[in-house]
Amino acid sequence: MSQSKITVLHGPNLNLLGTRQPEIYGYETLDDVNNALREKAVIAGWDVNCLQSNHEGELIDAIHAARTDGTQAIIINPAAYTHTSVAILDALNAFEGKVIEVHISNVHKRESFRHHSYVSLRADGVIAGLGTQGYQAALEAIIKSAT
Repeated sequence: MSQSKITVLHGPNLNLLGTRQPEIYGYETLDDVNNALREKAVIAGWDVNCLQSNHEGELIDAIHAARTDGTQAIIINPAAYTHTSVAILDALNAFEGKVIEVHISNVHKRESFRHHSYVSLRADGVIAGLGTQGYQAALEAIIKSAT
């Protein structure tokens, strides 16, 4: 039997996590987030593949790849693409597994343009405002829903 697989996608500027606006996003780095996800996933028998990109097309390519590489679920923080990318929404609509949208900050307490998410139209769940712990909550929800 093959191992259960989750793809974690981080959108633009998340490579700066820990140093960019720490008062909003905290001091934990993207490597810290990814390593914590991998550690928790392996205990539950899951494999986690993480990708960060500042390029919309690369994120779309990763979603397309998830359709055929055995991925059961996608955790995605589309960052600024949340509010602009119909293309990411279309790619997610072609993915048949579970999709959890994560935002580190509470986007509803921020500028009004951040209140709309194209990705939410496809997401099975949305987590916002829990800091980087939102990724852990998404992982737990996926693992729990599969058992």
